[in-house]
Formats: sequence, structure tokens, C-alpha cells
Amino acid sequence: MTDAVLVTGAFGLVGSSTVKRLAADGRRVVATDLDIPANRKAAEKLPPGVEVQYADLTDPAAVDALIAGIAPAAIIHLAAIIPPFIYTRRGLAEKVNVGATASLLTAAEKQPSPPRFVQASSIAVYGARNPHTHPDVLTAETPLHPADVYGAHKAAAEKLVRASALDWVILRLGGVLTVDPAAYMKLDNLYFEGLLPTDGRLQTVDVRDVARAFAAAITADAVGETLLVGGDDTHRLIQGDVAPAMAAAMGLVGGLPTGLKGDPKSDGDWFNTDWMDTARAQEVLHHQHHSWPEMLIETANKAGARRHLLRIAAPVTKAIFTRRAAYYGRTEPYADPWGAIAKKWADPRPDEGTP
Repeated sequence: MTDAVLVTGAFGLVGSSTVKRLAADGRRVVATDLDIPANRKAAEKLPPGVEVQYADLTDPAAVDALIAGIAPAAIIHLAAIIPPFIYTRRGLAEKVNVGATASLLTAAEKQPSPPRFVQASSIAVYGARNPHTHPDVLTAETPLHPADVYGAHKAAAEKLVRASALDWVILRLGGVLTVDPAAYMKLDNLYFEGLLPTDGRLQTVDVRDVARAFAAAITADAVGETLLVGGDDTHRLIQGDVAPAMAAAMGLVGGLPTGLKGDPKSDGDWFNTDWMDTARAQEVLHHQHHSWPEMLIETANKAGARRHLLRIAAPVTKAIFTRRAAYYGRTEPYADPWGAIAKKWADPRPDEGTP
């Protein structure tokens, strides 16, 4: 075994931040992801000393060769296809989210000195959360009831990890955010945020704190534990307040349309978000370093002079986004997130027989 830490999905939002955190901690890092032009370009920005090995994790032979060649001390498995794009690529998503996890575990178990396996999961495993009927916060013991294919994939991957012979830690992530304004300018992301019930509960977390959590999990005294990773209590927010606050920080004050509340009488018509009990995760990972107010201030600072231009443009952007919103022209009083997802992308429900 080497002292290397293998990070899969290394060029995604969480992956790139985790690689940077590990490198800053003095770890030997091997970053792996698909060999595509965007990742080649991203690799040029990695910290010095980070090794890149491209691999298709849906190919078990490639996974075997990758693990055997590195003999890592730890694997941080972040590679995944996530919402909303998972809904249109279900077959590929299952190969990545579940099949690749199985291949990594099998390859790791073959090693003379098997690595610790840190699995990235999500609170999507709990399914839709109506705050009117579920006033309690999420814990590691809250029953799993995935409402969409993403939650089902993550639940299936968790089951594989628990059944393995490896030392493992599972981190279920809340709403991961970044202070980089460019990340919020994608129209599909804005559309997706706009279809969620505005009064749903959401616990956000700075991506840099998520990276700290993963970096800590490779050595933390938490083997065999499932930990909920979210920000501190300032991150316990209401869905409809998050995007407008971030937009306002960038200068787009009042620039987003208002969505619809959730139906308090229908448990199924809510999304996979809620507040979380993060006490145990913070105790062993010490990851909470960026509060929600601090994130907004930093976002505003990064936006710089663009804030003034966006403030001027806010009325126009609101008019445009309103006409393109999921519920534009709709007369029903409550949000229908799963119906809106099906209409825009594809049926989000789990396949029959999944957890």
C-alpha cells in the first residue's frame, strides 16, 4: 500500500475542492475522472504534485488496473451523475452511481492492504420531506425512502459499501454551495431551483467545508459510521430564500421570480431536502468553517464590479426568468416538483424494486 489518496470524480464541484484540500494538507493525491477535454483543461489548474489518472469507472477492468497500480491508502468516491441530468440518463447513471461503486469496492478488497473507503452519499436517500408532517431533523437513523432515481442509486451504493469487507465511512451531503458566482449562471440550475417548494427546509454547506469533511474522513475515528455533512446552524434555511439571497449577493436584487409553496397535505409533493443533525459529523470531522452569512459576503466580494451591472439588469432578468419558470401560467396553488421534473426532463421516480 502507498500513502496515496484516490479521489474519483475529481473534476466535479466537490471533487476539485477535495483534491485541493488534500493537497494543502500535504497528502499524496491521485485524481481520476473521465478523459474528456473539459477535464484535461481542469487538470491544468490542479495544485502541484497532484497526479492525474484518467479512467472510465464503468469498466471493471479499468477499475482493477487503476486500483492495482495505485494501491491507495484511501479512496474518496465522489464520481456520480446527479440531478437534474440523471433523469435523462438513467441507464448510464446507474452504471456510474451503483455499478462503479461495486467495481471500486471489489478492486479495493483484492488489495494486500485494503484501503479505507469513503463514500459520498446524499440526503436524497430519505426522499421527499414535508416539514408540516416531519418537523424532526434528519439523523443517520432516519428511515430511508428514496423518492427519485438519484436517492435510490445512493441508497443502493450505501448498501454495497456496508456489505464490503473494507473499513468504510459514508458521508450524506446536504445542499452543497460555492461562493463562485459563475456557478449560478446556468439556466438549467436556475430552472431546477425554481420548481422546488419555496417553504421546504434545506441545510446548505460550503463546498470547501465538504472538502474538509472528506479529507478528514480518511483518518477520522469513524469507521463504520454514516455521517450527515451540512453547514452550521446558520445554514438551516428555507428553500425559497437561498437562490434570491445568493442572487442579491451578486447584485441581482429582486432578479428572480418567486416560486410556489408545497402542499402541506401531500407528503409526496416535496423535494429531498431538510435540516440535519450534524453534531456527530462535526465532532469527528471538524468541517464547519464557513457560515451562511460569511458565504454571502464572500460571494458579493467575488462579484466585484459586476454587482452594479447586475443590479441594473435585475428587472429585465426577473421578467425573462419568470416567463421561463416551471410554473409560469400555472393556476394550481402548490408546487409539483416531481411533475415539473418529468415535464422538463424525464420521469424521476425510482425503478420498481429499488430501495
